[in-house]
Amino acid sequence: MNRLKLLLCVSVIFNFQFSISNLKAQPALQPDTVSAGQLRVDEVMRLIDANYTEVPDMNRISDEAIRAMLKSLDPHSIYIPAKDVERANEGLQGNFEGVGISFQIVSDTIVVQSVIEGGPSEKVGLMVGDKLLRIDGEAATGDSVNNNFVFKRLRGKKGTTVIIDLLRQGTVYTFHIVRDKVPIYSVDTYFMADDTIGYIRLTRFARTSVEEFHKALKALRKQGMTALILDLRGNTGGFLDIAVGMANEFLDRNQLVVYQEGRKTRRQNFYANGRGKFREGRLVVLVDEGSASASEIVSGAVQDWDRGLVIGRRTFGKGLVQRMFPMQDGSQVRLTTARYYTPSGRCIQRPYDEGSDAYRDEFSNRYKRGEMVNADSIHFPDSLKYKTASGRTVYGGGGVMPDVFVPMDTMRLSDYYISLRGKGLLNTFPLQWADAHRKSPEVKTFELFLQNYDTFGLDSLLASHAMEKGIVRDTEKETREPERTAHSDRYLALMLKAQVAKDLFGIEYYYKVMKDFDDGYQVALEHLRNN
Repeated sequence: MNRLKLLLCVSVIFNFQFSISNLKAQPALQPDTVSAGQLRVDEVMRLIDANYTEVPDMNRISDEAIRAMLKSLDPHSIYIPAKDVERANEGLQGNFEGVGISFQIVSDTIVVQSVIEGGPSEKVGLMVGDKLLRIDGEAATGDSVNNNFVFKRLRGKKGTTVIIDLLRQGTVYTFHIVRDKVPIYSVDTYFMADDTIGYIRLTRFARTSVEEFHKALKALRKQGMTALILDLRGNTGGFLDIAVGMANEFLDRNQLVVYQEGRKTRRQNFYANGRGKFREGRLVVLVDEGSASASEIVSGAVQDWDRGLVIGRRTFGKGLVQRMFPMQDGSQVRLTTARYYTPSGRCIQRPYDEGSDAYRDEFSNRYKRGEMVNADSIHFPDSLKYKTASGRTVYGGGGVMPDVFVPMDTMRLSDYYISLRGKGLLNTFPLQWADAHRKSPEVKTFELFLQNYDTFGLDSLLASHAMEKGIVRDTEKETREPERTAHSDRYLALMLKAQVAKDLFGIEYYYKVMKDFDDGYQVALEHLRNN
């Protein structure tokens, strides 16, 4: 049975043909490309099974063989064991089954960091800052508590019940929570940057992303928005059809969004339908080296049609399309079946012929070459030159190069800041302070929090807490680097304020604070205000 599983995997990989709806409906193997390789694999499996000195774990061997075969193709073709499929897919499906909280482990205690709107925990009244004591009668504190501990006990099938005992403001409460579908939101935050400019941050391209975008857009328009900043920084992508749907929001009818083509995939064009909700109005798309795949489809289409400005740093460079093929045992193969191309004909996939290690180290290599801080350090071959709708030159073969380059702020990361972050103090200290002051009238609303923040003296409190933890500033080095020290301290102060705001009011308030130190955001504002 294990050999049959491996042979089936080999057939999938070499043929690029595998019917999702009917596993038996596969084309005949091609003798010149598959049979010899398949026979060798089968022969090795039989040799191991018949002669190995101990009883071999054929399932493990099969899994490793599949991973090795996929790794030899490209960096994005992967194998997902059956036990990991649900977790791997939940971020793109837009929901998972559980209780609906995010948490942080502070001093061996599980602390509720946010309660997901519309989830089971919100319905029964869990609150930010609650400390979990027991889960179904089992102690939820101590050295054994980690992320896996929490996931295994709080996630579960819809309709099942978990009993949580928690500590809130010195009182122990017990909650019976019925697990249910928990939404995973794609829009982290949205707000008005000024009287006419709106801001929307999209973190993934999941099934609900376009719907969430519509909701945010409607709310901002009610507040007078006529121009938009769409933030795709750090957005690693998602579904191709959702990327098309998002780009459709900005383009006119019959404008090409993207097309895909592969050895066994005939060219397929995707066009805007003319019913997008922001086809007019000034637009900026923010990107960086973490913007990949679907983010590059949207930013590439906006750039190629000269629909708006792309601002930031060169994107990741993933121009490969994966399809998910289910296996008989419940596992999945995500196989690259095509490349995608922007409207001008660009494939923005960066090279991967030097191996997975070089591919994985691309970002550190970009940094070493100076690409993160200087646009002149980025070089594209003339053979990959293309033209936008208005005749501007753009390049393929290595991500989307923005129209306006924003260098990485390398001055903000002083040794002191890195030490605080490495010890986890930038997470634990703000959460502890927020938990202790949650009922204070000075922080009853975000507006009051901003008005009273300077009176809290949090910068000094953090410095004292850091000293207690053995973190000491290198004053001699800081004296030699006064500009870096001052800049990093300003960033640290704002980061602390943003973290406390997040712990008190939610993730969207983190961005409302940090925008004042966000170079990409500020450059976007400047360009929109100056048309």
